[in-house]
Amino acid sequence: MAKNKTAITPTRAENYAEWYQQVVKNSDLAENSPVRGCMVIKPWGFGIWENIKDALDRRFKETGHENAYFPLLVPVSFLEREAEHVDGFAKECAVVTHHRLEKTDSNELRPSGLLEEPFVIRPTSETIIGETYSKWVNSYRDLPILINQWANVMRWEMRTRLFLRTSEFLWQEGHTVHASAEEAREETLMILDIYAEIARNWLAMPVIKGEKTPEERFPGAVETYTIEAMMQDGKALQAGTSHFLGQNFARAFDIKYLSKEGSEEYGWTTSWGASTRMIGGLIMTHSDDDGLVLPPAIAPKQVTIIPVGREDEQASARLEYCERLKKQLAEKTGNGYRIESFIDNRDVGGGVKFWESIKKGYPLRIEIGNKELEASTVSINRRCDDRREKSVVGVDEFVSRSESMLADIQDTLYERARKYQEDKTVSVGSLDEFVDYFKKNQDFVECFASCDPDDVDAREAATKPLQVTSRCAPLETFAEEGTCIFTGKKGKKVIFAKAY
Repeated sequence: MAKNKTAITPTRAENYAEWYQQVVKNSDLAENSPVRGCMVIKPWGFGIWENIKDALDRRFKETGHENAYFPLLVPVSFLEREAEHVDGFAKECAVVTHHRLEKTDSNELRPSGLLEEPFVIRPTSETIIGETYSKWVNSYRDLPILINQWANVMRWEMRTRLFLRTSEFLWQEGHTVHASAEEAREETLMILDIYAEIARNWLAMPVIKGEKTPEERFPGAVETYTIEAMMQDGKALQAGTSHFLGQNFARAFDIKYLSKEGSEEYGWTTSWGASTRMIGGLIMTHSDDDGLVLPPAIAPKQVTIIPVGREDEQASARLEYCERLKKQLAEKTGNGYRIESFIDNRDVGGGVKFWESIKKGYPLRIEIGNKELEASTVSINRRCDDRREKSVVGVDEFVSRSESMLADIQDTLYERARKYQEDKTVSVGSLDEFVDYFKKNQDFVECFASCDPDDVDAREAATKPLQVTSRCAPLETFAEEGTCIFTGKKGKKVIFAKAY
């Protein structure tokens, strides 16, 4: 039997890692840059990031946060003030040691002007922001401080993959200071809820909210919370994290305030972040062997309109028909976003337009030929369905139903991914079951495990040889206790998986 043609080769079943790279390339999202480990995000990819950014930014501002900007360069001495933090990031830091370039006799440029103190290009900003907050916070009246910044960071990576792990990437990082531990914890969990809401409602990506085990915590945090998503190969992707930092950074950077009672107290701080990594998760949650599949809420454009036919006397009428349809769709905003359309009137063959619309993941493909023009209809294909499936409806009916059609695509993609995650999550009750399962599979495994820092070695003795890590203790089952399969002590339900 002949193999069905696919737009992407290899397929997911043949080589998942290479399939991912080819989806990124063929959908025109990004490409490798001349700078090792860094990427150029192209307009289609950046359009997705802008929609993620806008959705998050609205929620942050609705909850009282403001945007600011802090320096790219962080003095090395700042990192040294918080011991766990510097240990966690030291191996990933890119270091600036000189402040000018000079030409040699052979016209080569060489660094000159050694800095008295080196800087690191921010791997994260807790330290530079902590130093700033120590000047801003004096009294309980100054609290809380609720700041977010949109920025780029650099973490020197040995093995890179577009969107998933690059040396430089885009993100947001929030940093807050509170008068009490209770307030700071509430902030940490509220942000976690926002991340989960955006992942589910905008990216149609089901996620598990949970607390990280000690070995997976952010360096310097007291508690780290995460949203974990399952990719189509069964691996986990950490899609956003929120950290309760306690008073660790406040003590390191002298963030103190005068309380109502007149005593001097250290503040309680949080930090939280989500990045362009979400786009990698989006790709691997929904895409197929024909390319990118985009949920409508996050797509840069929801509809591609393709005029079909030769250059004849009706060509201008077809184009006018398409432009009128685009204008009518743009007036629809019932889903919380304006429906954006692209009229593909390029001077290329219809087959090229057809395949490019599929590979780029437009949620709806509309074809307008002379037949549709004469009958006042449109031919529709939903990207989440088989590419050969089409329906023909009247143009007015399509316009009136466009919002519900897109909402249904959004729901279909979420439910498909949710069901996949549910089916690929298994529970085990013993260490033997745990080891046997991961020797043959790479899905989510749920079991009881001790979350005591003293038991990290016992967990890692079993998980490291399998290249498995603890992803989180889900908040939904946080109160449940059972016997840890690694130590025999009391434990919580924890999700384990191989991960990106």
